[in-house]
Amino acid sequence: MRRTFVVGCPRSGTTIVQALLGRHPAIYTLPETAFFEQLHGDLGWRWGDAGVQPRRRRWRQSLGLTRRHMRETFAALQTQLTGSPPAIPRPYRQQALSRQFLALLDRSADAAGRSMWLEKTPNHLLYIPEIETLAPDARFVHVVRRGIDVLASLADVYLRYENDEAFGGGTVHWARRWNRAVEIHHQHVGRANHHFIFQEDLVRYPDSEWARLCAFLDLPPDAPLDSACQQSIANLKDEPWKVAAIEGQVREADHKVDSLFGPKLQRWLHDHLASYEDLHAQCQAVRARPAPRIFKVYDAQAASAG
Repeated sequence: MRRTFVVGCPRSGTTIVQALLGRHPAIYTLPETAFFEQLHGDLGWRWGDAGVQPRRRRWRQSLGLTRRHMRETFAALQTQLTGSPPAIPRPYRQQALSRQFLALLDRSADAAGRSMWLEKTPNHLLYIPEIETLAPDARFVHVVRRGIDVLASLADVYLRYENDEAFGGGTVHWARRWNRAVEIHHQHVGRANHHFIFQEDLVRYPDSEWARLCAFLDLPPDAPLDSACQQSIANLKDEPWKVAAIEGQVREADHKVDSLFGPKLQRWLHDHLASYEDLHAQCQAVRARPAPRIFKVYDAQAASAG
């Protein structure tokens, strides 16, 4: 079973990329799980939020044991995906619970007749090392949008829905988070199991960007797609801001910067946001080089058989 994670700063377009891929007949996808975010915690510290320190570990966590809340969360996910509660006791160790999480998604994709599953939790960008340790063959799709547009989208959705937990904190807070996301993106450019999609490129060159994405995921780009994503990827009662993205139809987003940010704030953002252009140029330079061949297990088996 092939495993893929879509990651990026919130409001960068991760949902529409998930929905677009969810239209492909080979891909199984599901609503955000936030599994590794909840399992390992320290979200604010990993983002580099001002004044946030790593959580003090209780002795159970120091020994690699899971919290009861995490075990209950996993049981709820299993019930959601399979329709029945876990048949075996929930594991107490983080590593065992993580393996069960992967196995649950493997089984769910297989039951749906799909050869790949795709999990999209933007904050899993911060947990790539833990995911790669657990699943070395996992692939990551990084979705990137211009920082000032991300900040405008965050401000707009906060004003419309007043969701402090998801979008609170203010412009400076989210500018720091976007900069942290760019820092992490830079660390993975050029790695064979990491692929970058820039939202403006996807809008401007949908066919070529789709072909690149399918090539990275070893998917036939000409497979017939559903007219819209038919899989459940969001609970619109809890996440109404995703309504425009869940069908997987790529279109240019509304420009919100000038209507939300005055000249002084735009100048501040220009001076303080990490360079989107540098990240884009780095990815373009890597793309221009011959792609390294990913040596797969079945290649080795074929070679030994020959």
